[in-house]
Order: sequence, then structure tokens, then C-alpha cells
Amino acid sequence: MREIKRMKQDTPVIILAGGFGTRLSTVVRDVPKPMAPINGKPFLHYIFQELQHQKIKNAVLSVGHLKEVIQVFFQDNYLGIDIQYAIETEPLGTGGGIKNALNFVNDDAFVLNGDTFFDIDLSKIKNENADISIALRPMFDFDRYGTVELDETQRIISFNEKKHCEHGLINGGVYYFKKSLFDKIKTDTKFSFEKDVLEKHLNDLQIQGKIFDNYFIDIGIPEDYEKAKIDFK
Repeated sequence: MREIKRMKQDTPVIILAGGFGTRLSTVVRDVPKPMAPINGKPFLHYIFQELQHQKIKNAVLSVGHLKEVIQVFFQDNYLGIDIQYAIETEPLGTGGGIKNALNFVNDDAFVLNGDTFFDIDLSKIKNENADISIALRPMFDFDRYGTVELDETQRIISFNEKKHCEHGLINGGVYYFKKSLFDKIKTDTKFSFEKDVLEKHLNDLQIQGKIFDNYFIDIGIPEDYEKAKIDFK
């Protein structure tokens, strides 16, 4: 991996780690998806390793399904990063999980999916003029992800459904969030961040995108889970 001089990050990171991992169940069982073992370490370890590299000091883990597995491994501090747990007693959806976890931060936060690794400098998606900033990844010949379209100001103007694409931009699952976002819109307790925030409020909120052609992997399917074992060596 590249060597980039990092400044200390005072902005905390929220990691969504409550997924069931249904598509991985044939190869990984009895642990949450972010705890899928990669060369003797859980996938989440590699995310924390990168956060340590970026001098992140505080993280909130949004957990639910088999949360004890995560808590026992990571405890209250891992690799020098202080950890708090936002516990879902019932599934809240991606949006509900983020909103619940934001109760543990003062103002703003980076938000990461616990089953993807996108090798970017988090400080580069921090945009004080946006309600949400999203790291986008160019991809070629794919059908697993929906695509995202930007205007000339980098504002996101469209989220498109999954279909086969020769090339396009995908949501890389890394966000910069203003906590005040949820003062602007109404939501239920359980809701989808993608459907009920990003798509529903596309015109009401300032949602910006930034493109990074950096290493990206999503371990949500067995093929990419196996690829991660090779890549992370």
C-alpha cells in the first residue's frame, strides 16, 4: 500500500457491522459478515489497521447480529482506537443503524460499511458544504451494483438500479456525514439509508460525490471473499 503522510483525525468513524451475511453463509458461518476470517484475522481488523494508519482515534461500531463476537474480539480499544458500541436490539436497517450510531458522536462522522474495504484517505471526502459526501469508485463490466451520476459541480443527481454496465460509478460505501442531517428529514426508526435517505431526498439534501480509483473490495459474495484472502496477504 502507498505511504501518505497522515494528519491526526479528530472526526470519529462509524462502522456498520450488524449485517447477517446471507450470501456468504455457504462459506462463513456463526460470525457477523465483518468478522469473516481473512488469513487468520477478521475482515474488520484490516479496516481498523487502515484507520490506525490514518490516525483515527475514535470509532463507533454499529452492531446487532452476533454482536458478542465483535465485542469480545475488539473490546473497548483496538490498535489504539477507542471503541463505543451502538447496539441494535432489533434490526434497524442501514439508515436506522447510522442514525442510532450518530447518538455517540458530537457533530459529524465518517461512515464505513463493515464488509467493504475502500483504500482512500478519509479526509479527502470531508466536505463542510454537503449534508453527505460519498466516495465513488469507477467500475467496468459489472452488474452487482447500482450506478451513481454526478453533475459538473460533483453533486449526485441520480442513483440507478442494478443492471449490467460496461462502465460507471458505484457507491463505495464510505461517507462523510453531518449529524444535523437527520434534523432536516423525517425518518422511521427502521429504514434504509440508500432508499429512504439518498434516493428519497436526493433533491432536498446536498449530496456530493468524489471519485477515487483506488483499491476496493466487497466481501459480500464468496468469490470476492476468496479474492480478499489473496489481496490482503
